[in-house]
Amino acid sequence: MIHPTRRAAVALAVAAPVAFGAAFAAPNWWLAGVFWLILVLAAVVVDALALLTRRRLEVELRCPTVLHVGEREAVTLLLRGRRPAATDVVLDLEGPAQPLAPATVAADDEPAASLRFALRTTRRGTVRLPRVWLRAPGPLGMASRTLRVELDRAVAVVPNIAAVRRQALAFSAADAPLGAKPQHQKGSGTEFEALREYAAGLDSRAMDWKHSARHRKLVCKEFQTERNHHVVLALDTGRLMNELVEGVPKLDRACTALLLLAYVSLKAGDRVGLAAFDARTRAFVSPMAGMASMALVQKTFAAVDYSSDETNFTLALTELAGRLTRRALVVIATDFVDTVTAELMVRNVGHLAKQHLVIFAAPRDTTLSRRFAADLDGMEDVSRAVVAHGMLRERQAVFARLARLGVLCVEAQVERLGPELINRYLAIKARDLI
Repeated sequence: MIHPTRRAAVALAVAAPVAFGAAFAAPNWWLAGVFWLILVLAAVVVDALALLTRRRLEVELRCPTVLHVGEREAVTLLLRGRRPAATDVVLDLEGPAQPLAPATVAADDEPAASLRFALRTTRRGTVRLPRVWLRAPGPLGMASRTLRVELDRAVAVVPNIAAVRRQALAFSAADAPLGAKPQHQKGSGTEFEALREYAAGLDSRAMDWKHSARHRKLVCKEFQTERNHHVVLALDTGRLMNELVEGVPKLDRACTALLLLAYVSLKAGDRVGLAAFDARTRAFVSPMAGMASMALVQKTFAAVDYSSDETNFTLALTELAGRLTRRALVVIATDFVDTVTAELMVRNVGHLAKQHLVIFAAPRDTTLSRRFAADLDGMEDVSRAVVAHGMLRERQAVFARLARLGVLCVEAQVERLGPELINRYLAIKARDLI
């Protein structure tokens, strides 16, 4: 599509004042305005003809096969063809992602040019890149041509596996206490591994006196970390988990933290299962062993949809307890508002903790803490700070009640929730609490 530019519109608008001015100042020169109008139209026609004879640009879009929630990904647009003038590029975007800013490719005689767009997704789903718009002016700048190139690309947005991979590298050195390297797993855990001759520096409490008398030399027991425990990741998908934290729903933040815990647990030799629930149970996977199970865990979390239903902890946790056949470590990722709305949650979590070891994980509400710590400029700010302080105290009261029921509580900022869960998991493994 070819259309006049702003320069042509301004030039045409000047034609009328020029004609009227010439008619009043010098009647014999009134044709100057007509000549000016003809000249502008001729320039527009020349530009239009030049644009029509120009070879069409070829466009190629390169983007990742999947996008991760909250991550900034690069989308590259390749333009092939001669560009005698600067070309404006607008890439259409549909789906759960921040809008893309328009870009400009400078004039160049090179056969190809690349343009990078920074794409940041805000939630799981599908991002569509249906088309790209190209606008290039003619040689005189009086007309421009707009091209629409259909791309019809769709990319799935999945839980933030990229963040899990990055953070998992930080724990790769922890393979030793988890038993992944047999030569380094000696001396930890409570499961008997072997006997060895006593040497200075070894723990004297591990001395085996019966075998020492039999072998007529001091020998010690060596232990290894227990494996094959059941770790169940329970994800609340209810209304409160749809709240945005730094542009990303709490649900997706919790998915990232639980995926990191699943990776480390499978690496440690434990069996990992998961459950997702709101008003009812949305998904359940029995505990599985082996790193090959990580793909199924990722796929199940990616398929969990957002929900506006209120979470029914009584139904979900009762059903979960009925499906667990042995004592397990149950990690519940959820959130709450106050002591009143958390009453049923506390009761059911406490009931589950009688049979299983429960970790209650909740993201820290930084909005309340910032409101309480902000400078107070008036009575309205004072009132908001008092309300925020009261809600913070109620959150701490809920955590205190859960702790008295034997529940291990983890409250951290969203970016620290995964590492905090890993630290608590390693401490549980070291103390053999499962």
